[in-house]
Amino acid sequence: MDTPQNDLEATRKILAELTTRVYRIEQQLGIKSEPREQTRAAAPPAPAKQAAPGAIPEKPEPPPPGIPERIKVTPAEPRSDLESRIGSHWLNRIGIAALLIGVSYFLKFAFDNNWIGPAGRVSIGLLAGIAVVVWSERFRVKGYKTFSYSLKAVGIGTLYLSVWASFQVYGLIPGGVAFVMMLAVTSATAAMALAQDAQLLAAFALTGGFTTPLLLSTGQNREVALFCYVALLDLATLFLVVFKPWRRLLVMSYAGTLLLYLGWYSSFYTRGQLALTLAFATLFFAIFAIAPLVTLQPEGESAVFASVPAVLAFLNAVVYFLQAYAMIEEVDKTDMACFALALAAVYIFLSRQLHTRKITPGSAQILHFLHLAVALGLITVAIPIRLDAHWITIGWFVEAGVLLWVADRIHSELLNIFALGALALGVARLLLIDNFYTTDLIFNMRMATYTVAVAVLGAVAWYAARRTDEAGRTVAAVAVIALNVLALMALTHEVADYYARQMPVFQPGGGRQYPTYTIDWRRIQIERDFTYSALWMAYGAMLMVVGFFRRSAFVRWQALVLIAVTIVKVFVYDVSQLDRGYRIVSFIVLGALLLAISFVYQRDWLRLSPRNKAPGDLEGKPTSA
Repeated sequence: MDTPQNDLEATRKILAELTTRVYRIEQQLGIKSEPREQTRAAAPPAPAKQAAPGAIPEKPEPPPPGIPERIKVTPAEPRSDLESRIGSHWLNRIGIAALLIGVSYFLKFAFDNNWIGPAGRVSIGLLAGIAVVVWSERFRVKGYKTFSYSLKAVGIGTLYLSVWASFQVYGLIPGGVAFVMMLAVTSATAAMALAQDAQLLAAFALTGGFTTPLLLSTGQNREVALFCYVALLDLATLFLVVFKPWRRLLVMSYAGTLLLYLGWYSSFYTRGQLALTLAFATLFFAIFAIAPLVTLQPEGESAVFASVPAVLAFLNAVVYFLQAYAMIEEVDKTDMACFALALAAVYIFLSRQLHTRKITPGSAQILHFLHLAVALGLITVAIPIRLDAHWITIGWFVEAGVLLWVADRIHSELLNIFALGALALGVARLLLIDNFYTTDLIFNMRMATYTVAVAVLGAVAWYAARRTDEAGRTVAAVAVIALNVLALMALTHEVADYYARQMPVFQPGGGRQYPTYTIDWRRIQIERDFTYSALWMAYGAMLMVVGFFRRSAFVRWQALVLIAVTIVKVFVYDVSQLDRGYRIVSFIVLGALLLAISFVYQRDWLRLSPRNKAPGDLEGKPTSA
């Protein structure tokens, strides 16, 4: 029965000791707290009940050694940390920099005074570079990785420059030996990168590898050796990024490849090298086309690195196409068009591969759509490469129709967007660029081109009208308006061509005399302007009939707008320009058409008015004319 009482007393004793220690710590740190009497009041009641030998004295015991000292160090830590950083980091780096500068000045002084010969200078550079790289490992082991990599950069750069000087400046070694030595430096750096899992070292190796051809260049055309070496570097980079998430190396490798290729092409390329050069360009393209497929990383990487495959895939496609275009187009346009279509097929294949792979959905989806977009872009570009004049416009219209059909079959919004893009290109070219010369009315290439455009716009309106969303209704409305505008323009062009053939040709030196020429020209112009009005009224009447038959207010509004334009033309232009007979006919026909349309609206045969939609509302009230 005494055990619980003893446990309670032990607990009270521990609490009292803890209270005393907290008070002592607060005194050491200079923290103002409540008076010590409260601390005493919390602890003494326990021993007051029982005068035991272990009762807590009135004066608190001094805190045990160790606890206050550990707390005392805390305020001094910032001063100690700053002092340590200055002494161990900053002074160390400044000392290294000063030492390197001093050694550099000494070496320069020795070189200027010929104390050290060329072989000695190169040897010193090689030994110094190796020593710095080895010395940097001491800092890496101690945790100073950034400083260690900085020293490695200095050492590796010294090695490259020493080999360059031994070949280009002093001629101590042949080019083959210099190449092997630089390749050894590059390989050693890459091995260190893999061993230490350091992307920065891999970047050093890649930079040195692509700099090697520049450092060892002799100004001679060595296409095979150069591009084989570059291909090996690209394949090595691809190997690295398959096992390491170092996507920035792909960008560096692609940039280095492109710069070396462009440098060689601008200096040495001739048409006789087309086959070999195109083969190397295709090899580079294949490496970087495969790279986004094999370097996709699991989910969780940063957004910047996640966009590297997509950017690389797009640049690779554009650059390769431009490289091939520069070489093939001047030889044969048909071959270039076939090349573009073949490349489009390759990207369709890559898109399908990505669509079926089980990889990160976000990255896979972006690359899938990007490859599909590149393929469609290449098809669109192949049309103007192979075709000419209005056939380009017809080709884009046909492409739009095919894409529209495929999009409807596979339910692809991306294909719908590209179909509208190809259609927009065709319409823009038809209205702004194409210039037709026709010899027949109606049955000519201009009317055929407009007919294809109207047919594709009709298909767009039909497919879009089947959709229930707002975007579909908007596209359908725009397509119907564009369809009617193009159809009316095509008919107006035919009227203009018909009367243009009737115009007399004025010949000052002979032929018709000037008064006769003027009278005939004026008469034909009046007939043409009257025909314009008649055509527009007839087309407006046709739209009105279709609107009534289809019960489409949208089509009827188009008819009303066209009729309004015709009214303005008749009352403003025809009154002042047409002869009396044509003027009378214009007004009579226009008036009859307007009365007929008004009569249909008033009789409400199609039950369009609100009173027919809601019986009893406004019934019995006549409609004013």
